Amino acid sequence: MDIGNKLKELRIQKGLTQEELADRSELSKGFISQLERNLTSPSIATLVDILQCLGTDLKDFFNEETEEQIVFKRDDYFEKLEADRGYTTEWIIPNAQKNIMEPIRLTLTQGGSTYPDNPHEGEEFGYVLSGNIILHLGKRSYPVKKGESFYFTPSTTHFIECRAKNGAVVIWVSSPPSF
Repeated sequence: MDIGNKLKELRIQKGLTQEELADRSELSKGFISQLERNLTSPSIATLVDILQCLGTDLKDFFNEETEEQIVFKRDDYFEKLEADRGYTTEWIIPNAQKNIMEPIRLTLTQGGSTYPDNPHEGEEFGYVLSGNIILHLGKRSYPVKKGESFYFTPSTTHFIECRAKNGAVVIWVSSPPSF
């Protein structure tokens, strides 16, 4: 089996660049490139981490027949902590890159703020599960409280900020996938 080529095909199928996969799996872009060209081999633990970021596991990766996953459990989620920015991103549908939309759960601490995202095609939707946030769209800001939602076309730089003492939790969906 050509592991490198299969990893590359799976990454492309999920719509990820080498840099995006490297970031999600906490590896270097160069290492991902070497893997895909079969210049190096990953440890089992590293391969498991990469496959988790690609929404699959060892069994399915080495199995020629794959069954589409419909229900996702906590163990399926992929989490990335941005401690310096005060937020955690959870990809609650790990293989969403292949879909039309990509939902995440965003947990922000007081003062937490996502990185500004550049304009892109598609639409974005969010629902505040707890706390409250400020949605920044270009030069405009919109307060959004628990139980409220937002929806916009990302035609300008945008990000979310949390000033609430107890933080906030938001379900955020991008279509097409952009997180």
